[in-house]
Amino acid sequence: MTFLDIKTDYAFKKVFGSEESKEILISFLNSIIEFNNNQKIKDLTILDPYNIPILKGMKDTFVDVKAKLEDDTKVIIEMQVLNHDGFEKRILYNTAKNYSQQLKEGENYHLLNPVIALTIVNFEMFEFDKYKSSFKLLEKENFTTYKDDIELIFIELPKFKKSLEECRDIEDKWLYFIKYSEDLTVVPKDIDKEIEDAYKIANTANYTVDELELQRKRKEFIYIQRNSIEKAKREGIEIGEIKTAITMINRFGLSIEDVSKELNISIDELRKYLNK
Repeated sequence: MTFLDIKTDYAFKKVFGSEESKEILISFLNSIIEFNNNQKIKDLTILDPYNIPILKGMKDTFVDVKAKLEDDTKVIIEMQVLNHDGFEKRILYNTAKNYSQQLKEGENYHLLNPVIALTIVNFEMFEFDKYKSSFKLLEKENFTTYKDDIELIFIELPKFKKSLEECRDIEDKWLYFIKYSEDLTVVPKDIDKEIEDAYKIANTANYTVDELELQRKRKEFIYIQRNSIEKAKREGIEIGEIKTAITMINRFGLSIEDVSKELNISIDELRKYLNK
């Protein structure tokens, strides 16, 4: 038995944003989000449910699922596999836009309903170790909440390092599914029905050859994008190091040995840079 990589757009929306995903999404959100007064979602509506098996183009490296809860709170769930400039601002902008666009011209502000943005990323964003973080508008000194209407929740998958045996609660088991699904060959034991249903949707045996080829192309596209970003970073570091080394040698008269120690670069590697 093999499973789709849930971190790709096709699989993520098939599992969490399809017509058959309602109970799955309720279980997932109840496990991740801490609602006021320990309330739980009893019902929701998936906005623009995903039914189309083919995604056009390969421009985006993220996908979102939108749901409206019983109390009209809107939840935006996004899976983002690559970091990029302005990513944090885009999350904030998108959340604020979904909040403000609820009103039509002339309507009263009290009609605005809360918006929660749950963002799952396959890279590290913050310097602290915990994998889940929640941000609200708070007073700086006494941490009084200004208003509960906007909340940003982030899940950093690289920081989730629990083994299957260490997954005790339903949140652990959901995150294990998202992070490791493509590496598994059997459905784990002792899981909730909704997680078991998610594994069934992700089972590659349920997909056509064309659908699996689409999934492969999406993974390949993301792999190429990630490698391009890493290459650009490496080349940027190299250029900066070369410029710094030349300045230290020509302007300040330091030897290659001294520059090597200062920049923590081997002499051979430094000479290779300078020869370029």
